[in-house]
Amino acid sequence: MSAGGRGSQRWRFEARLTWMSLAGGLPAVVAALVIVWTGDSPPRAQWTLTVVLVSIWLGFSFAVRERVIRPLQTIANLLGAVQEGDYSIRARLSRTDDALDEVYREVNTLGRTLQEQRLGALEATALLRTVMTEIDVAVFTFDGDRRLRLVNRAGERLLAAPAERLLGRTAPELGLASCLESGGHRTMAVAFPGGAGRWGVRLRTFRERGLPHQLLVIEDLTRALREEELEAWKRLVRVIGHELNNSLAPIKSIAGSLDRMLVRESLPPDWRDDATRGLAVIGSRAEALSRFMESYARLAKLPSPNPQPLDVPQWIHRVSRLETRVPVTVVAGPRLVIRGDGDQLDQLLINLVRNAADASLETGGAVRVGWQRNHSTLEVWVEDEGHGLSNTANLFVPFFTTKPGGSGIGLVLSRQIAEAHGGALTLANRAGGSGCEARLRLPLERN
Repeated sequence: MSAGGRGSQRWRFEARLTWMSLAGGLPAVVAALVIVWTGDSPPRAQWTLTVVLVSIWLGFSFAVRERVIRPLQTIANLLGAVQEGDYSIRARLSRTDDALDEVYREVNTLGRTLQEQRLGALEATALLRTVMTEIDVAVFTFDGDRRLRLVNRAGERLLAAPAERLLGRTAPELGLASCLESGGHRTMAVAFPGGAGRWGVRLRTFRERGLPHQLLVIEDLTRALREEELEAWKRLVRVIGHELNNSLAPIKSIAGSLDRMLVRESLPPDWRDDATRGLAVIGSRAEALSRFMESYARLAKLPSPNPQPLDVPQWIHRVSRLETRVPVTVVAGPRLVIRGDGDQLDQLLINLVRNAADASLETGGAVRVGWQRNHSTLEVWVEDEGHGLSNTANLFVPFFTTKPGGSGIGLVLSRQIAEAHGGALTLANRAGGSGCEARLRLPLERN
């Protein structure tokens, strides 16, 4: 509504209120004037009384009008100040606790509440700006036209330009179009003006004033990946060095003993037996070292799975029958079909059942294998009745083993197979009894 329309409506309300006030006192004034002018009073007195009555009538009528209009104007001024963002203006309360004071009190409370909320919003905004400025992650905000509306200090360093030169430019102009098209969370290898490397890109959509915006967060992963790679190499060197030392130390010792024995002028009578035993030890350690290297090569060269339809009940029953050292009970579940590499999944389940059988052999227990459907996931579980595990943190560390003569490859290889099929493998101590439970989760086919 226009200002002229509001003024006209206000005038009509004030005029209507004025006429209502005058009409309220008109009957009494008319009656009083009739009495005055029909009486025997002198004309001078009649005119005096008429002027007095009319003055009193008009005075009270306009006083009532002001009594109503003035508080409304005060409330309008208070609400106008609130609308303009000025929450410091307050209405003065009278000593009488009437309805008008209640209105004033509520408007004052509204002003204080809005003032506190604005103060809290300003403090939160200041904190957010401080955090965005200090964090070492580039943050960008784009509007619906893909124009940059906000950038923090890390974003300025990434694009090698101050915010004044970046704001208002489109994503293609800034070289960020590919990041906005990535969607969700992904890792990208991109060269930005401020540096090149591998970056973690997160993209979210939000609304501001009803309009869609995009929040882009770019994190440098190069340093973290290098540190993780260095730690992985250190662990690998420690493990391989430990295995090599375990095999080379006895080989070196026995070779030295044989060399000293052969350089003697006269050989002892049993030198052939000593040489045979020494060479046997050397051959045994060399074979163990060869098996270790083959296990490592097998772990590092796992081929990609060749998915084919796989009947779950047939798969589990077939693998369970391969273990004959301990009783293996199959707890039947629903008939399900998954897509997977049958050879790799056979090897995975064989490893789990074999580990469970090894654990149950120590206690004379049994092994239970079963499966179930959990929404869109197949869950296969293998339970043993062994002693359980005292430390489950290193189970999936390559070459870590708790069994004499173990290679420490089986569980690691099994988890790699599970993850290559889009699934997961966990191993934990059973909550309802002794022993462990291995749980394999694989995605089901979507109909």
